[in-house]
Amino acid sequence: MATPKKHRHQQASYATWVGFFANVVLTLFKLLAGILGRSSAMIADAVHSISDFATDLVIVGSLKVAAKPRDTNHKYGHGKVETLAAAFVGGVLMVVGIGIFYSGLSKIIGHYREAPLQSPGMIAFYAALTSVIIKEVLYRYTLVVGKRIDSMVVVANAWHHRSDVYSSFGTLLGIGGAIFLGENWVILDPLAAILVSGFILRVGFIIIRESLLELIETSLPKKKEKEIMDIVSKVQGVHNPHDLKTRKIGSNIAIELHIEVEKKLNIEQAHEITIKLERSLRENFGEETHISIHTEPLR
Repeated sequence: MATPKKHRHQQASYATWVGFFANVVLTLFKLLAGILGRSSAMIADAVHSISDFATDLVIVGSLKVAAKPRDTNHKYGHGKVETLAAAFVGGVLMVVGIGIFYSGLSKIIGHYREAPLQSPGMIAFYAALTSVIIKEVLYRYTLVVGKRIDSMVVVANAWHHRSDVYSSFGTLLGIGGAIFLGENWVILDPLAAILVSGFILRVGFIIIRESLLELIETSLPKKKEKEIMDIVSKVQGVHNPHDLKTRKIGSNIAIELHIEVEKKLNIEQAHEITIKLERSLRENFGEETHISIHTEPLR
């Protein structure tokens, strides 16, 4: 069963704020380490983390709006706001990925043309290692919360943390190679930044794709629709369920369905069957599930 809306909002906001304050401290440390350690990959990694501030604030705002009850202008609730925020997170990741790719490529071209790169310092290496550990912890924590409360935007934010893990791990390898393999390998530092950009672009694309599929009213996966039909078929008095239509609205789902009932039943008896069916569906998919059932006489 879905988490109650109030508790869901509290858990999502808490997880986002935890990530926000961790990002503030970590970004300042990485930026300082990148400057002092002369590491372009670490500076790029820090810039990537700066984008987390904007996305965290957008996510907190979207969760607040999505938690609002239905009103006369939004009879299906405000769940799509959450989906839009997830798409925004994906878009930010795409922009950051392109920026990091451009920065790394510029460093490599400059190294061979006019401005040879310096070997990064150990402080940059330690900053990258620290970032990998902290961001992996944040990723796992946020992902658990996002899946528990079934929030696309919180899960997207978890993958934003994971993109930082990729970023910092690639940075760690690049800086480590540039330090421990000697000056001939300093090119590994910006090369790592380019590798990191590929991971970030991939994650951003996946998040945007999933968000857009929801926004254009794509049906739920076949497995989920089969689960719905199995539940419907077990309700006593329901015959020949058909014409199933489904979609996702933020963390909730909408179900439209046609069923048949015995012709001899009166309106009240037929209504009781639909009430039982709605209760069964909400027990499985949450009280906020949108359900529309069309009743027909058994053919």
